[in-house]
Amino acid sequence: MVLLIDSINAIRDFLDTGGQVLLVIGVLIFAMWLLILERFIYFFNGYRAYKNTVKKQWAQRSERNSWHAEQIRQAQVSRVSMRLNANLPLINVMVALCPLLGLLGTVTGMIEVFDVMAITGTGSARSMASGVSKATIPTMAGMVGALSGVFASTYLQRKAKREVELLQDTMVLDH
Repeated sequence: MVLLIDSINAIRDFLDTGGQVLLVIGVLIFAMWLLILERFIYFFNGYRAYKNTVKKQWAQRSERNSWHAEQIRQAQVSRVSMRLNANLPLINVMVALCPLLGLLGTVTGMIEVFDVMAITGTGSARSMASGVSKATIPTMAGMVGALSGVFASTYLQRKAKREVELLQDTMVLDH
């Protein structure tokens, strides 16, 4: 219990050090990783059953060599592709927003530094230190969030593309 309270206090201190923008970045990264985890769970659990259903439907067709059959095949592959790529554009938007919000945190932190300089005259290093940390911590958090999201998003996009290609290869036309 003490460890939990200490962890919560450490997180609260970190958020206070980084300013309000850091909280927004944290919420964005949390939402992004929830979507990424949802995609991983779908790829490794839900997709297999759907893929088997699509393959079974294709195998049960008596006629697979006409133009109509090709259109049905393309429609099925397209539906699979849409399911595999669901939420990936939203994840990419969240990845792109992370560094932008980090930049916003930099700007707000620097505004605080300039306010301190305007009030104190030449500015003392101690009074400017909190503004500088409010300027650098959100930038770092935004970049770390974006970097982690880029790796996960790239992996998911490649896996989706590969799965669609494998499905196309298994759903061959009879010529």
